[in-house]
Amino acid sequence: MQGMVGEELRRELARRVYIRAGVARTAAVRMAYLAYSRALLRGHDPSTPEAARSLRERLERLFDEDWQDADAGLYPRALIENLPWREYAWAAPRLLADLPRTRARMGRGDFRELPEEVSPERYPRYYARNFHYQSEGYLGHTSAALYDLQVELIFGGTADVMRRRAIPPLVRFARASGVSKARPLRVLDVACGTGHFLRMLGAALPEARLFGLDLSPHYIARARETLPRELDVSLVCDNAEKMPFLDGSFDAATSVFLLHEVPGDVRARVLGEMTRVVRPGGLVVVADSIQLADAPELRGEILGFPERFHEPYYLGYAEDDLARRLSEAGLKVQHQHLAFLTKIVTAEKSQP
Repeated sequence: MQGMVGEELRRELARRVYIRAGVARTAAVRMAYLAYSRALLRGHDPSTPEAARSLRERLERLFDEDWQDADAGLYPRALIENLPWREYAWAAPRLLADLPRTRARMGRGDFRELPEEVSPERYPRYYARNFHYQSEGYLGHTSAALYDLQVELIFGGTADVMRRRAIPPLVRFARASGVSKARPLRVLDVACGTGHFLRMLGAALPEARLFGLDLSPHYIARARETLPRELDVSLVCDNAEKMPFLDGSFDAATSVFLLHEVPGDVRARVLGEMTRVVRPGGLVVVADSIQLADAPELRGEILGFPERFHEPYYLGYAEDDLARRLSEAGLKVQHQHLAFLTKIVTAEKSQP
């Protein structure tokens, strides 16, 4: 009995330490982000006291859920303990060196400065631009190398923690589906980017057959360079509005931080395609920004994001209803969950 009590106390202490360390790390990364933002001439903090309290509570809850799910075995503890410091340390000098270019672009309001070798006609008009005013948009190797660090700075060191909130529904679905080595779970990650989420998903579901789809050949190339060699993953460069897969090809499909960067009609087409390529009874998990109706007290933070960066479709997304979009795509919404600044919607494709 004493051993059980002692183990419970150790677990509770470990949980509290993880939460406090995560909050402290976020504060430190936020300071770095504010310095980075001020260097880009767009630094201002829209927080009100009410918003600051809300953010603190949401942040603590985010790290608490992260620890609880790792402790419950929904993903390896290594995912919450091992941060990619080496990768970020390598990217940081390059990001600082790129600051003058980004600052000049922001000053000009220029979001069409793409590499000379890129033919904008090859890509949808909404895509061929400098999102976040970042150099090369999504169409260059430098952008692909710096993207993950940029996102961590923007989200104060919580981007990976928020991404992980999309993993538990998939793990529970896999366990309930009775998948095995003979019949691995087939999961498609739409707009996989550099493969950051695929890497975490592979650690949580090592027997899954993973697929990644992205429109940027440079981000696909970065994913091929950085994803673990032992990961069973196939990467495809193509448009999510018309995916090159047969109907019902996958058991599950995911999308993380994509839908706020495309127009409303494209959001509908992408979700329609995700529904099409998932089998009946399959799962769709979408994680993206919280929306205005989710957190009225954070209206300043939500609206401040597109003001600081070039995000032309974000306001339309923020006023949208993500769950309704999934329902309109033919899915049955099972669960909605808010995780700090991210909203996760889990839905099922109905059986015929």
